[in-house]
Amino acid sequence: MTVANTPIKICSRASLLIGGDAIQSFEDGTAEATVANAMYEDIAHAALTNTRWRFAKDQAVLNRLANAPTGRYSAAYQIPSESIMLNAVTVNEVPIIYDTYGSKIYCDASETEELVADYNFRADESVWPPYFVIAVQYMMAGVLATSVARDMQLSELMEGKANLLLAHARRLDSQTQTTRKLNTSRFIAQRRS
Repeated sequence: MTVANTPIKICSRASLLIGGDAIQSFEDGTAEATVANAMYEDIAHAALTNTRWRFAKDQAVLNRLANAPTGRYSAAYQIPSESIMLNAVTVNEVPIIYDTYGSKIYCDASETEELVADYNFRADESVWPPYFVIAVQYMMAGVLATSVARDMQLSELMEGKANLLLAHARRLDSQTQTTRKLNTSRFIAQRRS
């Protein structure tokens, strides 16, 4: 039986990785819980924006705003509220040039065009794949090793392990889509000429 991950379970396992105590809640009064409560959400966001994770990626049709930008662009759109990192903006599946200003996207688009945004969102821990959970646990363990254990050597070890696990997670995550065929016709034509 698979038990769903929660922020507490992830932080508790991170604490155990450095030889700390298990965390029962973010308010249990221990040093581990205090640090985890203060840092966990930042660590989760940093990990979720580390790459374009398939499990934390979505699309939305953008809402055009009534007020146009002051300069350089003709249109403004609202970034989806659940977006934590914008990856692309397309019209008819073709990427367009855009820029972000706060919570808005500025671009040159007509009122009739439908803009679609690809973005990362704050996925719930219950849908995180195991390879990502383990990487986040090691990221959190690095923070706990610095602040609770006050052991820089252990912290560096945990951070190094987290970086290796994130690289491994990116490789695994990239396999969760159809393999793209490399267009070699341009290269073949060049070689034949």
